[in-house]
Amino acid sequence: MNMLISPEAAAWFKRELSLQDGAHIRLFPRYSSGGGLHPGFSLGIATEQPGRPAVQFEQGGLIFYMEEQDLWYMEGYSLSIVYVEAEDDIEYKYEPVPVA
Repeated sequence: MNMLISPEAAAWFKRELSLQDGAHIRLFPRYSSGGGLHPGFSLGIATEQPGRPAVQFEQGGLIFYMEEQDLWYMEGYSLSIVYVEAEDDIEYKYEPVPVA
């Protein structure tokens, strides 16, 4: 699983969550009526220190990560988080990883 966060998206997280450089953002599957990759689940965020991070990506002074137990959600996909200026919001983009 690959993870990419655009610099503009990282700046959005800093602004919206009042974060300082060095803050950690956990990405995790959560129950949801909406849909992400899996029906009944979407990607949640939390500002907390990692326990057993399996994937980590640093952008704009923030550390984004997923814990080992949460990787099932992204199996077979890469994640990009981008900023959408027209909506002043972020968007999650899931791309299938080619099978070798």
